[in-house]
Amino acid sequence: MSSDPVLDTLALPLDDGLIDLPSGSKALFLRARYGLALREYRDQLVCEQSFKPALDALTQQGFRARPEGDETQYPLTMVLPPRQREEYRALLARAVLSTTQGGTVVAAVSNLEGAKTVEGDLKALTGDISSLSKHKCRVFWAQIDASSLNHDLIEAWSKLDAVRPIEGGRFLSRPGLFAWDRIDAGSRLLIQHLPPLTGKGADLGAGFGYLTAEIFARHPGITHVDAYEAEQRAVELARQNLKDRPVGFHWHDVTSGIQGEFDFIVSNPPFHIDRADKHDLGKAF
Repeated sequence: MSSDPVLDTLALPLDDGLIDLPSGSKALFLRARYGLALREYRDQLVCEQSFKPALDALTQQGFRARPEGDETQYPLTMVLPPRQREEYRALLARAVLSTTQGGTVVAAVSNLEGAKTVEGDLKALTGDISSLSKHKCRVFWAQIDASSLNHDLIEAWSKLDAVRPIEGGRFLSRPGLFAWDRIDAGSRLLIQHLPPLTGKGADLGAGFGYLTAEIFARHPGITHVDAYEAEQRAVELARQNLKDRPVGFHWHDVTSGIQGEFDFIVSNPPFHIDRADKHDLGKAF
């Protein structure tokens, strides 16, 4: 498997004995992804990941993984913060709340993705912090002491990725989804240039449901749409945004293939993951 500098850096304080994961205990891993660096901790990690390809990669390698969490607390919580600010700040607050008194929260970010900024945000929540730099990344961690926590900030940041209406209330969305606070220009353009559609169709990479909603509104001959989306958080919002339409919802990685026959397929495929160009991903759609 190719190198993952952020994951390699996240493992450093564990490998060097700077952070302790007691034998027999579990650690929570938020926005988890598979990599060789954490393979030796596999049996102790409870991985949380709502992006289907990443979750599948974890389970295929024997990691315990789930799309959503609960209120269980752990002596160690590991985080790979995403790019979107409201989403990652909410995730940092979640990490602090998921960690026992005296436990540790540890996160890693590449320098290119704003490692120092995210480190400062964790410090704002927890107080004292430690850090290391390697592989053009930073790993930083804090021991949880309830008397030192910024409880007001934790409460405020916990709400930052909450579901909210957009487009005048027509859709529900939330931070962290693709084009979460607007309708993507590419999707608008696609809608304007579709031929007449009828029958049963599929929407690949459906997001929170914009394309499906629009084709139903513009093409009365459509009888059913299967909406495929890899991000579970988006699927749940699509269910709400399209609740009055004949739609089948699929939390699914379409690059692994789809079943069935369709009269039409619509898609505004992704060509990037975070900052990285992923033209092969778009072609796979």
